Amino acid sequence: MILASKKQKYSLEEYFELERTSEEKLEFWDGNVWSMSGASPVHERIVINAGGHFRDIFRGRGCSVFGSNLKVKVPDYQPYRYPDLTIYCGEGMYETMGGLEVLTNPQLIIEVLSPSTEAFDRGEKFTYYKSIPSLTDYLLIGTLRPHVTLFTKQSKNEWLHREAVGLGEKLKIENFGVEILLSEIYLDIEFPDPPINLFLVDR
Repeated sequence: MILASKKQKYSLEEYFELERTSEEKLEFWDGNVWSMSGASPVHERIVINAGGHFRDIFRGRGCSVFGSNLKVKVPDYQPYRYPDLTIYCGEGMYETMGGLEVLTNPQLIIEVLSPSTEAFDRGEKFTYYKSIPSLTDYLLIGTLRPHVTLFTKQSKNEWLHREAVGLGEKLKIENFGVEILLSEIYLDIEFPDPPINLFLVDR
């Protein structure tokens, strides 16, 4: 994330004006504005793979899959965010903020992790996302190895945590009755060889 300007603080109205005229995605919090551009090639390839895979498995189910240009309202992290992927089934509900359309009823949010944002995506951002009433599932996709983490809402304060690791693994998203394949999400992604554990080497 890169600060959009050296200006110390922006009002929400100034931010909306920047958004309406900017060619890049900008996010706002507590008067600060920053650019959402600059993802790595691996990150972008995984986003494209995942988006295509989700479109395939949700086809014919009355669900919509959106990429990272969609604005999503987050009550505890106002005004809105740009998740990597967003899915809802049925009719989308939108609210106008500063002359911009913002989705208010996402059901599944997907973030592709990077070393610089992983702690935030797993921690504070997830806490903010929990304030979205319609959200039932939050999926995190790793970039350093084939590893996905799914959080599924059980109650207001309880989320079930499940993981899948390895290109041959699958993970079912129960609320939607679909199964994701890590081999599809990580298609054409090359990972470095894991470090050798010297304590396991035969002497």
